[in-house]
Amino acid sequence: MVEMQFADFVSCGFNQIVNNLAKIHYRWGQQARVVVRMPTGAGVGAGPFHSQSNEAWFTHVPGLKVVYPAFPAEAKAMLLYALRDHSPYLFMEHKALYRSLSGPVPEGIAELAPGKARIVRPGTGATLVAYGMAVHWALSLVEEFPDFDLEVVDLRSLLPWDKATVLESVKRTGKVLVLHEDTLTGGFGGEIASTIAEEAFTSLDAPVMRFGALDTPVPFAVSLEQDFLGYSRLKSKLKALMAY
Repeated sequence: MVEMQFADFVSCGFNQIVNNLAKIHYRWGQQARVVVRMPTGAGVGAGPFHSQSNEAWFTHVPGLKVVYPAFPAEAKAMLLYALRDHSPYLFMEHKALYRSLSGPVPEGIAELAPGKARIVRPGTGATLVAYGMAVHWALSLVEEFPDFDLEVVDLRSLLPWDKATVLESVKRTGKVLVLHEDTLTGGFGGEIASTIAEEAFTSLDAPVMRFGALDTPVPFAVSLEQDFLGYSRLKSKLKALMAY
């Protein structure tokens, strides 16, 4: 297990991860039991080189597993599983959650395999699909707009990701907003949105909507950083979805 001091610094080892670790099993039939811990994300005033959400750099690479827990108990369980798995992992850990979120963590060994999402909050009005810090944004929307009866799906894992749970939820609610902290263009939300549009089109009562950060580097100034993340824009996007 190795840890990047900041997830941004992983670019210095990019070739070793995407061209060596990811392909060792395919090329030579060998295991690559490596977990790369990735302190990621903005919201702590750390500037453009210490705040990027770069999970989408790796979700395009077969052979890797990319996980992004949003709660302490799941972070422990997924890390324990990753350490015993034979595959290389990118283990995304949001820095702001280090400092702001606490919760019960079971003692002993309780493992959680990647590829299974969790419905954090059931609802019937619309589906919010999120991961990492964006799960907590989604739960804030639930509290702020109780009449919308929002269902929140925490992906927990991006490669693989749980298409079945997402599609089942969308087919129940008929509306969906895919949100993540990463910049919008090229973010992993595009993969989710295209899958929903292709496989659940006839169940939709509104276009699939996405939300991500502005397509700029992460600002240093906290006020600009908050605008970059754009929770106020997220609320407007949700209102547009529900009004459709």
